Formats: sequence, structure tokens, C-alpha cells
Amino acid sequence: MNDPIITQNQPSVLMVDDTPANLELLSGMLKGRGYKVRAAVSGELALRAIRNDPPDLVLLDITMPEMNGYEVCAKLKADEKLKDIPIIFLSALSETMDKVKAFGVGGVDYITKPFQFEEVEARVETHLELRRQKRQLQENYEKLRELEKLRDSLVHMVIHDLRSPLTSIYGFLGLIEENAGKLPLVNPTRLIGEAMKAAKQMIQIVNDVLDASKMEGGQMKLRPAECDLSRMVEECVLGLKALFEGGEVRFSPPAIPVTVMADHDIIFRVIQNLLANAIKYTPHEGGLIRLGIESSRDRVRVSFQDNGPGIAPEYRQKIFDKFAQGELRAGHQRYSTGLGLTFCKLAVEAHGGRIGVDSDEGKGSSFWFELPVNGPEPSEETDKE
Repeated sequence: MNDPIITQNQPSVLMVDDTPANLELLSGMLKGRGYKVRAAVSGELALRAIRNDPPDLVLLDITMPEMNGYEVCAKLKADEKLKDIPIIFLSALSETMDKVKAFGVGGVDYITKPFQFEEVEARVETHLELRRQKRQLQENYEKLRELEKLRDSLVHMVIHDLRSPLTSIYGFLGLIEENAGKLPLVNPTRLIGEAMKAAKQMIQIVNDVLDASKMEGGQMKLRPAECDLSRMVEECVLGLKALFEGGEVRFSPPAIPVTVMADHDIIFRVIQNLLANAIKYTPHEGGLIRLGIESSRDRVRVSFQDNGPGIAPEYRQKIFDKFAQGELRAGHQRYSTGLGLTFCKLAVEAHGGRIGVDSDEGKGSSFWFELPVNGPEPSEETDKE
């Protein structure tokens, strides 16, 4: 005989039989095997018990007064909430037509009395496992459908983000073509410059998508070296503040340079993405973005504080998630530029750091990331190299 079933959520079995001796005998055996067992002496009581607290499986006698087992089974299978509960008939009726009728009304198995307990136990275990697997399959199917929806939203978001700069490039090139014979009347340098700016924007979107995927798959190897965070922030401010016309970007470098062991190019892009995101979602007229660096003995924090619209609490974690970006766009919530924040999260965590945002809706946001001063801990792959 198998060992008793010991699980955190023990399977529950409802036994339905109008003979108390049968209930007592089989109930004691099943309880000894670790099942939670309830009993009902009539079909009506069984239906009431099942509706109040659905069991994982029903052992059902056929020959009962007022309502027989076939009728009980048919009523359960007609109920959308209860139809998936497996029903095993346990009856003294042994004719083939009795069994055919039992399966016809929805039973999953049929055991003839007098029974061997080992057989009952084996069949109960089998059908409970089948039900568990069916539930798991349904859950996996629902998760897959949800992932497909998120994937479609993400693809739609990327295409939407690419369409705007692509339209700009097409328009500027069209203007150059139309005025090819009268170039003195237009400024081709300005048009080409605007087209290149739009093309650069498209390249950035594509890089964010590809690099986020590489980070997730562990395919982007870090090349840690000593980096001066103060200088990196200053370079980013000089390169991007022209995009914040009418607003102000403030950064006061620490008196002593702050250095960390990190991949320079990747962390530079993190700083660039966070600053660009702040610029995009902070009103330019009267807009103010403050950048700061704080260091402790073993960690360094870089922060980007703006006086923009802020972020609702329910979206503060989602904005770093790749699939949530499509969901946010679908709900007309825009707090980030494409997958830039997703890349930042993956890049910072790959360095052994943390990233987050503090925000009060309507009062601005403060994005930040922390890095360990001594760099990421070596991975097993790095140790092998």
C-alpha cells in the first residue's frame, strides 16, 4: 500500500451513499490515506454539499431513494461551475448497460461493489492527478494567451514609435527631391540634418529592443572598468540639454570625482536614457531637472528629479517591464520612451545594482539607480574565461 498523502492542500473527496456502513468503511480508509473526506446519504444532500463547498472528486453510488446517482451526476454536469469535478461511480450494479449509462451522464470511472480498497485508491489518485494536470494545462493556456496579447501590444508599440521618425525622414527627403533644381531657395543642410536626427531616433529604438533582448538572454557581456560617473553625467547633460529649450537641467558635480567599476558604454546609455526620458516628459516652459550623485562606502546612487506630471502608484513598477510598456500605451499611459527604461533596469541589475522611481502624481518624479562601487560580482562564465 502507498504511503499516506501529505500535502499542504489535501485533496477533498465527497462520498455519496445511502448506506452508512459503506460510508464509514471507505471514509475511514481514505482518511487514513490523507484525504479530506465528507459524506452525504442522499442525492439532494450531496448536491447541496457540492454547491456549498465543491470537492476535488466525488465517489457516487447509483441506487439511492428519491434521486439516484445518474440524476445527481447529470445535474452536476449541467452546472457550469461544477461540471469539471470528476465523478467515479461506486455501485453494486454490474451490468454493461449500467456502466454505459454512467459514462453517458458524465462519469469518469466505474467501480463495482464489493470493491478492493487498493483499486479505489488507485483510481481516485489517477483522476485527481488528471484533473490537476487539466487545470495546469488550462492555466498555461491562459498565460500563453496573455503573453501573446502582451507581445502583440509590444510589437504595436515599437511599430508606432518607428513610424513617426520614419515619416519625418520620408518628408524631409521628399522636400529635398522637390527642390533639387532650386536648392538656393531652401536649406538642404537643415533638411538633411533633421532627417539624420529622425534616423538616429529610429536607430535608438531598434538598439533598445535588441539590447533589451540581449540583456535578458545574458548575451551582452559586461566589460567593467573604472568609470568617472561625474564626468559621464556632465557629458550627457551637455549632449541633451539643447533638447530642453525653455527648461533647465541642473547638475553640480561632487567635489571629489565619483568612480565605479562598470561597463562605461552601457552605464552611459543608462544615464542618457534616464535624462532623455525626463526631458521628454517634463514641460519645457518652467521645467526643471536636477541630477545628483550620492556615494557611500560601497554603493553610488545617481538620481534624476523632475517637476513633471509624476507617475501614478500602480504604474511605478510597470514602467520598467518590457511587456508592460505595450499595456501602458494601450491604456493611454505614457511614462517612458519605448524600451529605454527596460534596458536601464536590465543593465543596472546586470551590474548588481538597483533601479527605481519615487513619485507623487502631479508633483514630479525622481528616477534613480544604484551601482556597487567595486562592480558586479564575477559570474561563472566570467570565471571560466
